[in-house]
Amino acid sequence: MSSKLKELTEKINQYINSIELVKQPEELYLPVDYCLNNGGKRVRPLMALLACDMFDGNIDHVTGPAVGMEIFHNFTLMHDDIMDEAPLRRGKPSVYKKWNANTAILSGDVMFAMAIQHIAKCPPEHLKTILDLFNKTVIEVCEGQQYDMNFETLDKVTEEQYINMIRLKTAVLPAACLQAGAVIAGASPEESRLIYDFGENVGIAFQIKDDWLDIFGDENTFGKKSGGDIIANKKTWLYIKAFEMANEYQLRDLRNAFTNRIFNPEEKISMVKKVYLELGLDQSALDKMEEYNSIAIASLDKIDIAKEKKEDLKELAQNLLDRAI
Repeated sequence: MSSKLKELTEKINQYINSIELVKQPEELYLPVDYCLNNGGKRVRPLMALLACDMFDGNIDHVTGPAVGMEIFHNFTLMHDDIMDEAPLRRGKPSVYKKWNANTAILSGDVMFAMAIQHIAKCPPEHLKTILDLFNKTVIEVCEGQQYDMNFETLDKVTEEQYINMIRLKTAVLPAACLQAGAVIAGASPEESRLIYDFGENVGIAFQIKDDWLDIFGDENTFGKKSGGDIIANKKTWLYIKAFEMANEYQLRDLRNAFTNRIFNPEEKISMVKKVYLELGLDQSALDKMEEYNSIAIASLDKIDIAKEKKEDLKELAQNLLDRAI
């Protein structure tokens, strides 16, 4: 990680540490403190600061809104864990498991309000633009989550439907963070659009790599047990392409696995992974990730500023895809 990335990450952490997170009633605020300080790489606010710096803006003007976006992100995780019944988040008990679902809902609602408080700390001349961007993003993230839940009951999901779902659920938030930084720095509408496109496509590439890592990643490096998406019958990019490409015998194995006719989890993972490898999906997923990453870089390259000003943002994006940070 470059010195600039380290410096800006520290600035974000200092801002978060300055917020009074624990107050009365403690039962409401302790989960907020727990959630915001339970790891996380601060990638989204870092994107906002990098975008602002890239356009020679004052990063102090974007730090509040950037942290607001980070608080919103953590709020979504708190509520997602309830919906997914996820016992762990970043290797520790999720809020609803450590406390209970009612606490996680209410503390999450407080976090949503806190997010708006900090987003509103942007310069007054940009307040309406940034709030409109934030509200649009919130709605789209909720749409993405609903599509993801809808997919659980659908027999078939197309690649196009899946890409749109991850665009909404995962990619629009980093894109909005980048655009917020650009707007506050005084970038033109076209520059703001291009940096949004960059973030959106990096976000899609990131999620496809996440799908790949769930099956083919190293557990110790990735920090998750392999095959979680297979056990949960998640309709990932790999799942969708496998059903498109499989022959008669591979389809039989996939259907047996994903209709829960295979009761042993390790056997189920092994069977599905074998089909994915036979179809070459281990490499195809990485190729698809790189396709979206190339689209992202093309948008960034169209922004007419000095090449060296884009290097830190490119490094951050590459680190995300390499999982180097």
